[in-house]
Amino acid sequence: MAEKSNKFAIFTNGLVKENPLLVISIGLCSSLAVTTNVFNGIGMGFAMMFVLVMSELIISIFRKVIPDDIRLPIFIIVIAAFTTIVQLLLNAYIPALSDALGVFLPLIVVNCIIMGRVESFASKRTVGDSLLDAFGMGLGYTWVLVVISFVREFLGNGTFLGREVLAEAYTIKFFSNAPGGFFVFGIISAITLGVERAVHAQKSKGAAA
Repeated sequence: MAEKSNKFAIFTNGLVKENPLLVISIGLCSSLAVTTNVFNGIGMGFAMMFVLVMSELIISIFRKVIPDDIRLPIFIIVIAAFTTIVQLLLNAYIPALSDALGVFLPLIVVNCIIMGRVESFASKRTVGDSLLDAFGMGLGYTWVLVVISFVREFLGNGTFLGREVLAEAYTIKFFSNAPGGFFVFGIISAITLGVERAVHAQKSKGAAA
């Protein structure tokens, strides 16, 4: 039972408690740049998750044979390989998404989220734990992108996945611009922190009782 709880904690940490965007606040530049619409947010989220999952998987499998003095170059090569695979797949099957993500797609190679998890987790833990961590972090990253994208697209352009759902007269162009991305991110971060503190306070009150 304790082992199952530990596995569950590894997976759920990335969703909220250690969310790479809301809590750790890394990889923000590319994240906020691509969240102008939901299509881009979903695409970037799944691209990141694929690279993260595959990188953690490979590094965890070979963690015991990778020399410490060259581990960082090896990590970068592995991440770059899977980033290239994502680029080729998107270019071949979803060119519109590839064009929309632009330079931020190849920049996944140097994204701090992936390098951080590979270095701090996958290089030290089992394959199973690394996969759970990768999927949790990937989903945590993706849901934040999708929420930010939805708010910005709906309020800024009056659309959802490119389809008009709100008359242009009621849109607020501020949300389509860069400051709007930071504003929405700040609001979501504040809400998440408030909910987390309320839950923690409730647990503390219950324990005291």
